Amino acid sequence: MKPNPVVWFEIYVQDMARAQRFYENVFQCKLQTLDAPEGEAHDMQMLSFPGDNMTAYGAAGALVRMQGVPSGGGGTLVYFACDDCAVEQGRVEAAGGKVFKPKFSIAPHGHIALVVDTEGNCIGLHSMS
Repeated sequence: MKPNPVVWFEIYVQDMARAQRFYENVFQCKLQTLDAPEGEAHDMQMLSFPGDNMTAYGAAGALVRMQGVPSGGGGTLVYFACDDCAVEQGRVEAAGGKVFKPKFSIAPHGHIALVVDTEGNCIGLHSMS
């Protein structure tokens, strides 16, 4: 296995417009339409997070709405890098989500907060300060 082996993630959603508003508001970014892979079902929508997976540290990913694939907690947790995770945590409830565990120390590895998006997915926020 290569170092930092995760190269892509997908967060499954049921209502793409609602999920898009949540993530764009919490992370103050613009998600981009991503074409479904060739041969995939026509009932699939994808919006990618901003990123540069070829030259920058970290994994790229997207919100995905696909028939037959539920959203919600399921045992995998994606952490988003933040300068101060309390800032993004502070936007969660106004964006329609819930704070599950407010920012806390994981010394010496920084701080995290756990939040739930509008689709029932738990995501992590990580910062060193």
